[in-house]
Amino acid sequence: MAEAGQAMEWLGVLAAVLSSGLGGTSVGATRYLAEALDPLTLGALRFGIGALLLLPLALRVPAGRPQPGEWPGLIGLGLLFFGLFPILFNASLIFTTAARGGLALSTVPLLTMLAAALLGVERLTLRKSLGVLVARAGVAAALLLSLAKAPEGAWRGDLLMVAAAGCMALYNVWSRRLVRRLGAVPFATFGMAVGALCLGTVAVATGGLPSLARLETAQWAAVLYLGVFGGALTFWLWAFALLRTTPTRVAISVTVNPVLAALIGALLLGEPLHWSLVIGLAMVASGIWLSATSPDGRLVGTLPVVTGRPPG
Repeated sequence: MAEAGQAMEWLGVLAAVLSSGLGGTSVGATRYLAEALDPLTLGALRFGIGALLLLPLALRVPAGRPQPGEWPGLIGLGLLFFGLFPILFNASLIFTTAARGGLALSTVPLLTMLAAALLGVERLTLRKSLGVLVARAGVAAALLLSLAKAPEGAWRGDLLMVAAAGCMALYNVWSRRLVRRLGAVPFATFGMAVGALCLGTVAVATGGLPSLARLETAQWAAVLYLGVFGGALTFWLWAFALLRTTPTRVAISVTVNPVLAALIGALLLGEPLHWSLVIGLAMVASGIWLSATSPDGRLVGTLPVVTGRPPG
């Protein structure tokens, strides 16, 4: 029984890493579409396509229908992660560089760990804290050269990205009860649907939708990639990970995102590949391993102290 629990925990960690890796690959598609679509329209398409793809699967889950008393929490979490988070994320990159934004976003594990400890969801341990710090240092090492090139007023973008990281941290902690009750697929589906409706409403009000008529075939392919892989698969894996392991272990996988994005930029976009990227990737992997294991290599702390409650 204990071995089965360990296997499920590792499965959750791997799902979180894969989710963050897919998030890193989505950066390229997002950049490609940046001049063709505004961030609100792009977010509405990404989450809307993802929700539509997962909806048939969500409806087949017997216990996946939210109860009346669960809707406020579900809507609140959807607005937090699929509404406010992408707005802050996109706004931050107006003022700061992608590298600095990636480093700021890597505060998610630290903020999640602190929030989980303060809310009594997860115990704060020295080894887990060390793992988070090592992974964050790995991101800094991987982006070392890019961090030196900061535009004027970059601190504004850095602060916005830290605020986005705070939204993600709270989502990680508050989601646990609902994702365990509904299941990974329904939880991800309803959350993305809320975010798509929110962003789509604002996009319509601000005149963003007419730009869809000007998209070319290659751009529509990028939109579909974001919806299928950057939407449905990425956020289903994230919810699956929250179902199987602790919030901090899920959150620390975020450090994979900027490092993998930098690696893909080097391999596919011809950006310079520096030795610091390899060292950073190794440090991120070491940090994830440290936070997830005991000194003898076994997974520890598999259960949270108590179950957190979502807002509302």
